[in-house]
Amino acid sequence: MTILHINSSIRGEQSHSSRLAGLLADKLKTAYPASPIIFRDLAQTPPPLLDPAALQALFTPPEQRSAAQQDRIAMDDRLIAEVQQADHIVLGVPMYNFGIPAQLKAWFDAISRTGVTFRYTANGPEGLLTGKKVHLALAFGGLHRGTPHDLVTPYLQTALGFLGMTDLTFIHAEGLAMGEDIAKAALQQAEAEVAALAV
Repeated sequence: MTILHINSSIRGEQSHSSRLAGLLADKLKTAYPASPIIFRDLAQTPPPLLDPAALQALFTPPEQRSAAQQDRIAMDDRLIAEVQQADHIVLGVPMYNFGIPAQLKAWFDAISRTGVTFRYTANGPEGLLTGKKVHLALAFGGLHRGTPHDLVTPYLQTALGFLGMTDLTFIHAEGLAMGEDIAKAALQQAEAEVAALAV
C-alpha cells in the first residue's frame, strides 16, 4: 500500500486545501501505518510546462532522442511512476480564478501519456491508472459547488476518470473568503467530514 500526497496551493502554510489534504493523509497513515508516503508540493517543485520542445521529445522515438529530450521525458516519467505506484492518492486543490492551479494542470499534462496512462481503443479512450482511491480536499473562497462557477470539481472528475481513476472522495471547504464566521464553520464541517471518512 503506497500513499501519494500532492499539494497544489501556492499559499504555503496559509493554505486551507493543503491543511485539509494533510488531515486526509494523516488519516491514511493511521489506517495503514506501514505504508510508504510519497509527498510532492507542486508549488515548491512545479512540473515543467508542456511546451513545443517537450511535445517534440514525446513524439521522438526513444532511441532517437537527444540527451536534452531524454532528460525532459525523464521528469514526466518520475511523476507517472509515482502515480502508478500509489494505491491511495491525496490531492489538495484550491480554486484560482474558477480553475485549478497552473502547477496542477502541468502535473496532469505530465502524467497523461497515451499508451502509458491511457489508450485509445475501438470503443473509445481507456484509462490505465485503475484500482486507485483518490481523496481530494478542495478549498473555495466563495460558494461555488453545484453551480456553473465550479469548474474545479468536474474538471478533476473528468481528468482523473479519463486516466482510470474513478473512485473519488471530495471534501469541500467553501466560503473561505466570505468572512471569519463562514470560513470557520466551513473548515469545521470539512474537518468533520475527514474525521468521519472511512478509508
